[in-house]
Amino acid sequence: MNHIVLGYDGSDFSMQALDWALDEAELRKLPLTLAHAWQWPYGHAGEEAKAHLRKAAEHVLWHGAECARATSSGVLVETELHEGPAAQRLVELSSGAALVIVGSRGLSALPRAVVGSVAGYVAAHAECPVIVVRGPGPLPVSTNPGLIVVADKDPDASVMQFAFGEAAMRQAPLATTEDVSAWAARHPDVRILPGDDHDAATLVVVGRRRAGRPGTVNFLQHAPCPVAVVAEGWLDR
Repeated sequence: MNHIVLGYDGSDFSMQALDWALDEAELRKLPLTLAHAWQWPYGHAGEEAKAHLRKAAEHVLWHGAECARATSSGVLVETELHEGPAAQRLVELSSGAALVIVGSRGLSALPRAVVGSVAGYVAAHAECPVIVVRGPGPLPVSTNPGLIVVADKDPDASVMQFAFGEAAMRQAPLATTEDVSAWAARHPDVRILPGDDHDAATLVVVGRRRAGRPGTVNFLQHAPCPVAVVAEGWLDR
């Protein structure tokens, strides 16, 4: 778990996710890997056609890496180009990552676009925490730490560890309706607020239980800010 992975396709949504990923990499002092996948969408293709598509994919990845390096000179930026489905590759990369970050459509998009998207698939299957960055709109950064909200009732230890870690890194308060006194004792620098005001949140943290959790999908569809999805038992892996 020595790097952060960003699913990048050159869209406005992934550019917005890039901003968040750079912020995470700076806070965690970890390198950032920009991962881009490409595949011929129309069945069989000749080598010349595939070469053109690959060249275009290489340019997308190069442009993203250049933007990242220009924005944050303190983050080591690496790239990963893959031929095949993007969602499956990001899940594969999650096994060695501290965090996977993906962009997704904004509140005006149809729910199906989120549930069936790369972001939804990765959030449901990744082996590490996933942050889905919603767009469009301005994103909070470390200079404006905002508020970390734990949305779960009776949250798993992995959810709490991730949420308190984010709050501590960002010097942000943490809001929850649960009794977190034991966790607060371990993190005395994190201010605890009662409630779960999602509209005021910088980041909403939810759990992904082994048996499935419909509420997680709901947050991915409707949350007005980035959503972190943390798999149950993640700390034990």
